[in-house]
Amino acid sequence: MLEYPSPSQGASLILAFRPRKILIIGSGPLAASRAFSALEADSEVHILAQGGLEDACDELKWRASQGQVTLSNWTALIPPSESASTSTAQPDEIAGLEKFLDDTPGISLACITDTAVRPHRRSRESCERVYRTLKARNIQVNSTDVPELCDFTFTSTHRVAESALQIGVTTNGQGCRLSSRLRRDIVSKLPPTTAAAVRNVGQLRSLAKEKGRHSCDGEDDGGHDETEGDMDDDGHDEIEEDSAVSTPNRPVPTRSSTETETESTRRRMKWVAQVSEYWPLSKLASLTPDDMTALLEGRVPETPLTQSLMSLALTPTPAHNLPNSKRGRIFLVGSGPGHPSLLTHATHTVLTRLADLVLSDKLVPDAVLALIPKSVEIRIAKKFPGNAEGAQMEMMEAAIEAANRGLTVVRLKQGDPVVYGRAGEEVLYFRAHGLEPLVIPGVSSALAAPTFANIPVTQRGAAESFTVCTGVGRRGKEITLPAYERARTLVILMGVARLPQVVDALVAADAGARRQGAAYPGNTPVAIIERASMPDQRVVTSTLRDIVQALESSGEQRPPGMIVVGWSVLCLYGKGDTGVLEEGAEKGDEGRVERWLAGGRWRVEEGVDPSWELLNV
Repeated sequence: MLEYPSPSQGASLILAFRPRKILIIGSGPLAASRAFSALEADSEVHILAQGGLEDACDELKWRASQGQVTLSNWTALIPPSESASTSTAQPDEIAGLEKFLDDTPGISLACITDTAVRPHRRSRESCERVYRTLKARNIQVNSTDVPELCDFTFTSTHRVAESALQIGVTTNGQGCRLSSRLRRDIVSKLPPTTAAAVRNVGQLRSLAKEKGRHSCDGEDDGGHDETEGDMDDDGHDEIEEDSAVSTPNRPVPTRSSTETETESTRRRMKWVAQVSEYWPLSKLASLTPDDMTALLEGRVPETPLTQSLMSLALTPTPAHNLPNSKRGRIFLVGSGPGHPSLLTHATHTVLTRLADLVLSDKLVPDAVLALIPKSVEIRIAKKFPGNAEGAQMEMMEAAIEAANRGLTVVRLKQGDPVVYGRAGEEVLYFRAHGLEPLVIPGVSSALAAPTFANIPVTQRGAAESFTVCTGVGRRGKEITLPAYERARTLVILMGVARLPQVVDALVAADAGARRQGAAYPGNTPVAIIERASMPDQRVVTSTLRDIVQALESSGEQRPPGMIVVGWSVLCLYGKGDTGVLEEGAEKGDEGRVERWLAGGRWRVEEGVDPSWELLNV
């Protein structure tokens, strides 16, 4: 029977809601704050308060004079025969509220703010009567300082530089001031280019849709930025490509002759999603309208991260305009699994002191790129599905061209450049053009990622050897996976996106050419490690029997990812288990797995040890 995550109650359903019409009861500073938030959401704002405009705070008086809000005097709505009453929220006042609601249809949200402010502070009993009246008309209500009369609450919100980006934090009533503090801390850590990046991506999405609107009105992506990846360096896997054929869900650099306008629009939206996911924020923020047009046509704009179009000005011109006879150099560099502190000293030196041009693969994180001096041009490879070969050639040609101009070029790759990083073909290509690159090793994710997940690839009593392989061959072809050996750890790079096929090849009795020998038992421990060493690292551990369901129940994938299979996966968990290789240990495997997973079928762990924050370079 399928198992899914158990809900942990006490949270809220957080929505980004833009009500057409909103009612605010009260006219003090809190009412003004609620009105401002509603106006930023393009809502029609109605203020209903005792005393009307005369008793309103200065801000609401000003907004009413500017026509931004409509402010109604509740007292004037009370029937004349009852207007002298001094009681609060008696049937006469409710009658005034009913009249207002009859005259102002379409209100979907209401905020009762006068429960906490004078001069007309509303009692608990009065608030309850007003609440019931509003609820009878299916209006959702927030009552200040009366949580039991709230259908919704407000988050502590910050809008980033008047952009479309808003940050909201809630502690669900556990600490309002703490929410504000956490929100300030989050906002303070946002890069200064965040608002510009959001604005540019929005424009890029609009352009992508606009290009096909005449032929496919109503065809939209539904707001889903679903991405499909490719095989990238050091075995970092996204959803790999089967071929370079143009289809609606495989972005390619140019439109094919058989592609419809609808397919073209969808392809462009996929392209935008890929750029949003992998390009540094600073590069997204620097996009110009011409850059956006080039992107949608399949051409990556060759602009630096921080100074667009400045590279020509920064390139020295030889005296007397004579050709530059001095050729530059090319460094083929590995940046490690992602955390900037795992850069080797040699890599750090090349990036920060020697580079004139950095040609980076898309999975190299911002934290590494941020170490590069602002004067150095950075170009990001557009290795998207259907264009991996073209992007690879584009990077190699750019390196040759720059080196021939005398520049020092750094070809920056994730992990180690020779572990499924295509470094070999680049070495041969550069050599054929008369340039001998220097290859600088990097910390490979094949070793580092398991370590970050507390999994040793070798361990006395659990794993005597390990094998690293890929989960997919060139152009999506299947490969032959190694046979089961109890004392061996198997590390599979570029396999997470096709996990069901990989698992079937490992456990099937009739795997044929998909596996070299013995099948893996269904209770063999396995781990999916995603975005190793990064703050959003995720590790899903289970058995081969249940790992497919475990990953599906964990939400969307977080490339890059890898698969680790073998008894080393559980050997360091908790009190540890290093008796796996003892004679007859197989008989206790079911109990061993049950203790490891605490009776469950899988476990999901998020993040890295906080101590890594101390090691940031």
